[in-house]
Amino acid sequence: MTADTAPYADLPPRLTRLTFHGPLSEDRAAALVRRLADPHPTTLLDIGCGWGELMLRLLEAVPGARGVGLDVHAGDLARGRRAAGERGLAGRVEFAEESAQGTARGPADVVLCLGASQALGDDPETALRELRRLVNDGGRVLLGEGFWQRTPTEEELSGMWPGASAADHHDLATLIGLAVAAGFRPEWTETASPAEWEEFESAYQADQEVWLAANPGHPLATETRARLDTHRSSWLTYRGVLGLAYLTLVPVAGPPRA
Repeated sequence: MTADTAPYADLPPRLTRLTFHGPLSEDRAAALVRRLADPHPTTLLDIGCGWGELMLRLLEAVPGARGVGLDVHAGDLARGRRAAGERGLAGRVEFAEESAQGTARGPADVVLCLGASQALGDDPETALRELRRLVNDGGRVLLGEGFWQRTPTEEELSGMWPGASAADHHDLATLIGLAVAAGFRPEWTETASPAEWEEFESAYQADQEVWLAANPGHPLATETRARLDTHRSSWLTYRGVLGLAYLTLVPVAGPPRA
């Protein structure tokens, strides 16, 4: 706490309304856990895990399995460790503060990569090749990856994230084709619904919106307001244009493809 903020006990909270760090409903999460638990995996690897909620649920569903989550955000990892302890899973999971680039943590029976393919490479092709390297034959990869539902206009791109380009994502058919080329077969294809997106994006900001309304004179109010307004404008621009696919991928048996 700086001298400027010392008189204020209530600083902006962060992401407490989110269960998952992405547009994922309870119903979809339960179905994903059932599907991933069915082959009885013994090892789990979560790339860009955040607080690892889906990994923890999968560990609960598969007694005896062990998991490792990789992320570079210490606060999210600490939240994951707390949750693991509260659910009696601390002895079966490790939350490691480290990069996933070239990681030697695999291979695992289930690899989760939800909205975090950038942790493995600069493009989906590279990330998918890495995911094939990191998963055992007979295992599963759950990839949550963005795709264009339609080609965005230049005006829309200008209102998204800084430097947004139509080349930032593929369409869904191309994305699945890249997964096949990397050595997978798609067991299950599903996409986040508008309701899941709206719940996620609202919950992503809700804590700080409420804080800002109660603390308009706080030294951090101007910075917080600008960040919230920029993010809201961005997601309302990509709403209905950017989708998120949840692909359950089965590795084709044999050596990983080059």
